[in-house]
Amino acid sequence: MSNYESLLRDATHLPVADRIQLIEALWGTLPEDSLPPLSAEWIAEIEKRSTEYDRGDVTTVSWETVREEARLRLARKHG
Repeated sequence: MSNYESLLRDATHLPVADRIQLIEALWGTLPEDSLPPLSAEWIAEIEKRSTEYDRGDVTTVSWETVREEARLRLARKHG
């Protein structure tokens, strides 16, 4: 079994919150130039939302709030 397979197997047994934390930590280690290109649909959506934000049409929510709400939903879903 490869190191990758062993690590993945072990990681899948972590609690959901720990897996999310691991994903965030790993994502943060990726060099900027290694990220995949965005599709035309994603670029259009980003431009649309950016325009809405610039016009003041939307209310923003901090990443910390979004992340905590997602963790709470997952905890409720997975007991």
